Amino acid sequence: MTSASVWFAGARARTWPAAIVPVAVGTAAAEADLNFPRATLALLVSLSLQIGVNYANDYSDGIRGTDDRRIGPTRLVASGAATPTAVKRAAFLAFFVAAVPGVYLSLATTRWLFLVGALCIGAAWCYTGGPKPYGYRGWGELSVFVFFGLVASAGSTYLQDERVTALAVGAAVPVGLLTVALLITNNLRDLPADSVAGKRTLAVRIGDRPTRVLYVAVVAMSFLCLSYLSLVRPWALLAFLAVPMAYNPIRSIVSGDEGQSLIPVLGATGRLEMVYGLLLVIGLSIGS
Repeated sequence: MTSASVWFAGARARTWPAAIVPVAVGTAAAEADLNFPRATLALLVSLSLQIGVNYANDYSDGIRGTDDRRIGPTRLVASGAATPTAVKRAAFLAFFVAAVPGVYLSLATTRWLFLVGALCIGAAWCYTGGPKPYGYRGWGELSVFVFFGLVASAGSTYLQDERVTALAVGAAVPVGLLTVALLITNNLRDLPADSVAGKRTLAVRIGDRPTRVLYVAVVAMSFLCLSYLSLVRPWALLAFLAVPMAYNPIRSIVSGDEGQSLIPVLGATGRLEMVYGLLLVIGLSIGS
């Protein structure tokens, strides 16, 4: 029987900031008084979807053999730590856990959230699953920006205000950009293996150097976004205090670190997103 620690490793906690930060920022961008139950359920939906994506990718990449030459942390299927069937079931269970509170939130607000939720689950599975996974075609970064940026963050605002404001969309953009930075780091690390395996991620398509430039640009833009957010909520500028945390990962990327050396960059990018998100939440809350 696969141990709990192995399943936890497969859930890839380093990627969880991509699920936590959008909900926190979107909730803070709301104008209405905090509806704590809705915010909690939104976090459960987002985190369950992130874990489901991780297990789904583990399963799909594992059965395709994409992870056979993988440099990063061990995957469950590729390493033989769990059977493909078990990992697939874990992914579906995570999607189910996301769907249950999602249905409740839809009934409490608008039926349109049924469609949004279905699209989120479909996008999560089809990233590396199905006959034509879009993650193998270079669309992963755009999908992450849309679903773990715009949808998750602005959607969390909607659950509070029951409308989407310009501030909600504006706050969702830098969150989405930092989540994209996480994926760029992951794909840069796996670029050689993905190229051999025929996985045409954006990093494989544009090459090593442009991918590094893209990482720096995405992180820089996330901070530049604070200038327009400050026009509505001046204390949003607090997020600039996270700038020093961007130094080490950017230095590693610019200096040409690759393979195993990029694993700490993934963790550092996740921490950057968490601290940036926390500071932005504080700033948005002060200005509300």
